[in-house]
Amino acid sequence: MEKLDRPLILVTNDDGITAPGIRTLIRWMNAIGDVVVMAPDSPQSGMGHAITLHDPLRCEPQQIDAGPQKEHSCSGTPVDCVKLAVHEVLDRRPDLIVSGINHGSNASVNVIYSGTMSAAVEGAMQGIPSIGFSILDYDWQADFSQAETLVMDVVRRVLSQGLPSGICLNVNIPKVSDKPYAGLKVCRQAQAKWVESFIKRNDHMGKPYYWMAGEFNDLDGREDTDIWALANNYLSVVPIQFDLTAHHHLAQIHQTLDA
Repeated sequence: MEKLDRPLILVTNDDGITAPGIRTLIRWMNAIGDVVVMAPDSPQSGMGHAITLHDPLRCEPQQIDAGPQKEHSCSGTPVDCVKLAVHEVLDRRPDLIVSGINHGSNASVNVIYSGTMSAAVEGAMQGIPSIGFSILDYDWQADFSQAETLVMDVVRRVLSQGLPSGICLNVNIPKVSDKPYAGLKVCRQAQAKWVESFIKRNDHMGKPYYWMAGEFNDLDGREDTDIWALANNYLSVVPIQFDLTAHHHLAQIHQTLDA
């Protein structure tokens, strides 16, 4: 099928279809293309690349805001949303998939856990240019307004120039402050990790349960990372691939195992 004059943009997220972040992203995308929404019917944060195998997937039409051509909620994960939209709901392949805007950073190692970014990775796996957007602000009433111009610029550039095969973009937005954003910085994922701890409590039956907590530990500190960019008021842009092969270590592992 030939492309229409306006690109077809699939919008999804992991915070749920009513989250302020996705409603903002939908509004912005309406100005660029024809928008179809397929998003979880409830929060799916931290689901990573999970898919639903042992339960039926349910898809319900929604009418939340004016603008999208079609809007559906899905009972599954963000990756389920992308798969279901591309293979069942849309009458042609989208020109772009955008995921977010996530409430909370998906910089550094957070990308591994992120449902927001897994939706974008799934798009890349299907050969569709895809971008995940997150803001370093967990407040449900986070202010997205300062990022609009830069986000729209990223989207328009990807639509016009495309992305390399197998690559999607992980875009993280600093929390709004008194200073204007410094701009965009293309960078790498910082070497960091979560140092987890667990809070143990007992329920009313005296049985133990646990809440996971933790502290984020930046082990990198260099100026070419997403963590540095965010700390210095840049929108960080990291190209992400789904090929997890450590290509730069193949020779070493051959030597280790073939010896």
